[in-house]
Amino acid sequence: MSKIYHGVVNAADKFVPNALRPLWNHAAGPKTVFFWAPVFKWGLVVAGLSDLRRPADQLSISQSASLAATGVIWSRYSLVIIPKNYGLFSVNLFVAGTQILQLYRAWDFSRKAPKVTE
Repeated sequence: MSKIYHGVVNAADKFVPNALRPLWNHAAGPKTVFFWAPVFKWGLVVAGLSDLRRPADQLSISQSASLAATGVIWSRYSLVIIPKNYGLFSVNLFVAGTQILQLYRAWDFSRKAPKVTE
């Protein structure tokens, strides 16, 4: 798989305009996993945003808490590594934000829901 990837990158290399060369050749640029991992992680943000249409009583609190925690942790990590990875920072900030919003929705629902007494 690595040979295929490097073949594609080398073929695309000659089509990259000079203005985009710094990004293309950056240590966290499109030639590395440090670029593509955050790109694909935006799927988690899209999933979190689509869950805004889900009724609050159907949200998974443990899943939202886990994703919020990893978003916060990886946001911090992305700013202390060298090179700083702002793509990783931004996607994790949005992952944390969407999941904190989901946690708030679940908490607000449980607060406003009528208490069942037996």
